[in-house]
Amino acid sequence: MDHNITVITTIAAAFIAALCLGFIAEKLKVPALVGYLVAGIVIGPATPGFSADTEIAAQLSEIGIMLLMFGVGLHFSPSELFSVKRVAAPGALIQMTLTTWVGAGIAWLWGWGFAPGLIFGLCLACASTVVLLKSLEVRGELDTMGGRIAVGWVVVQDLVTVLALVLLPPFAAIIGSAKTTTDAANVGHSSLWLTAGNTLLLVGAFVALMLIVGKRVLPWLLWQVAKTGSRELFTLAVVTTAIGIALGAASFFNVSFALGAFVAGIVMRESEFSHRAAEETLPLRDAFSVLFFVSIGMMVDPVVFLSQPGRILVVVMVVMFVNFASATAIVIANRYPLSTALSIGASLGQIGEFSIILAGLALSLGVIDSEVMNLVLAGVLLSITFNTLLFKAVEPLRRWVLSRSALARKLDQRQDPTAALPMSTDRRYLEGQLVLVGYGRVGKRIGQALTERGIPYVIIEQSRERVEALREEGSAAVSGNLGDPAVLIQAHIAKAAMLVIATPDTVHVRQMVETARLLNPDIEIIVRTHSEDESELLAADGFGKIFFGEEELAKGMVRHIFDRFAPKTHQ
Repeated sequence: MDHNITVITTIAAAFIAALCLGFIAEKLKVPALVGYLVAGIVIGPATPGFSADTEIAAQLSEIGIMLLMFGVGLHFSPSELFSVKRVAAPGALIQMTLTTWVGAGIAWLWGWGFAPGLIFGLCLACASTVVLLKSLEVRGELDTMGGRIAVGWVVVQDLVTVLALVLLPPFAAIIGSAKTTTDAANVGHSSLWLTAGNTLLLVGAFVALMLIVGKRVLPWLLWQVAKTGSRELFTLAVVTTAIGIALGAASFFNVSFALGAFVAGIVMRESEFSHRAAEETLPLRDAFSVLFFVSIGMMVDPVVFLSQPGRILVVVMVVMFVNFASATAIVIANRYPLSTALSIGASLGQIGEFSIILAGLALSLGVIDSEVMNLVLAGVLLSITFNTLLFKAVEPLRRWVLSRSALARKLDQRQDPTAALPMSTDRRYLEGQLVLVGYGRVGKRIGQALTERGIPYVIIEQSRERVEALREEGSAAVSGNLGDPAVLIQAHIAKAAMLVIATPDTVHVRQMVETARLLNPDIEIIVRTHSEDESELLAADGFGKIFFGEEELAKGMVRHIFDRFAPKTHQ
């Protein structure tokens, strides 16, 4: 009997080639993803021998992108993304505009037209979400402020690229109609603006639907499945949610798979099972993300490296250094330390999936030719390969710049004005005070109750914008990365009476507790957790009073604080 096993052979060939070449790459002290990219070239149509199905590989890689973005969304709340909007949103738009026009200018020098140059430049401005997230995870920077800025940055790039993909067909129509009559061109322009407005409305409707309806339905659904006690059903529910919502977002709201899955993850984060959901999908995310890199390699024609080495070098230079330099400068201009700016710049010094999709659509519409497509693919392959080297160069570059520039030393050592309490802070916030970590829904309720009782407290919050707003209201607050011991020192933890960790992100809880007890052995500590299991583990390690839940959480924490802390304020 004949069987069509194209999917099976594609997956098997991709995994076998990726395993072998990834292993060799690691042995050669080269990142495994370089081996995955080479594996794609080996099993791709441009090389002799076995040729895997490119379309199937691309679709399988989309699943990896969905699961990866869903997993990232599980670690981020809307407030955390909004906390970096002042730097991520304008920064991404400025960086993309600059790189697009640099690319368009180079295309003009090469004799290309305006439209191909514009598409070419935009392709060079879109960083790969997968590569960025992998790089941040490997370096342990995903939960840092720099990591949050980088993620917010690529989310904005995603939105811009989605808009570009939707506008490209009417844009192509304008190019064609402009060759005939001015009236046709005017109609085309009207269609372009109408399409742009419609796209933005659909994206807004999707986000609103997820935040209003999905925020209530999805956690409840996950809870119902978890009560069955079936691990298989739980994993199936998580994967179905990620892929189903991503597909629905693309089908009904013109939202990319990646953005749809990311929003689904943010919404699912409201469930107390979000950590378990992240752990359950980790093996699938890793396996399918490998297919992403293999699928990119399969699209590359090695001949282009021999036929146009000079132009490929220019493309790589633009991607790695224009994006890097512009992003670094923008972050520095927003008063972040030099080290943070360099790290964010390095994470954006590559291009990936959206560049390929955008160039592929432009090729099908006749806006660009195969030469542009091949240069973009070569830029994707090489920029991803060399991105790790760019990260490794960050620290030596920082040391080199610091040794030769007084301004750089000032930028590297400067303190964010919100990272320390003002000199005019009242003494009652410096001794015997309560230190409240996190000012989300639970933290805000606790803070309001403390204010009503007249209990002095200092707020630690990762969002600089939120800290600025709190200070305008008269609250004592400092900003900083929760994993940095300095943030507790700036809140004067050494002389505090109590530490209350009310943030839902418990990644850095252990480190904060250890730092607090090192500086203040007698301090009382209260911790918020996500689940009863996590609560028992923390309690067994002597982490003080543990609270978990949602509705009654703030009330329970407040009652405990009043019982233990309030009497001291009247002495």
